This record gives sequence, structure tokens and C-alpha cells, in this order.
Amino acid sequence: MNYVLTVFDKTGEKLLEETFEAATEKEAKEMGENILKEKKYLETTHRCTSSSGKLVLFHR
Repeated sequence: MNYVLTVFDKTGEKLLEETFEAATEKEAKEMGENILKEKKYLETTHRCTSSSGKLVLFHR
């Protein structure tokens, strides 16, 4: 399944939008968190959604 990780600044502007594939929601959450750590966006507003629209990861 495809997942989209999006990071926003305080004004709502997109700082990052990255698509990746994962076999399970748990794997997608881990992969999303790793991408956020790599790019130093872990404490920035972000969300990760599945291609079906389900929210897997969120931080405000």
C-alpha cells in the first residue's frame, strides 16, 4: 500500500511531501518516523496517510 508523509510549517505551507510503500500500517508508521528523524522534522506538524485515506501518524 502507498503512504504519503506530509510536513507543514506553522503557516500551513508544505515543507515535505514524500510517498513510500509499506506492507502494514505499523511498518508505515515506523518508516514515516524514520524519515522525519532523518530530515529533522520529528517535532514539526506532520501526518502520514494511507492511499485509502486512513491516518497512520500525526503530530501537531
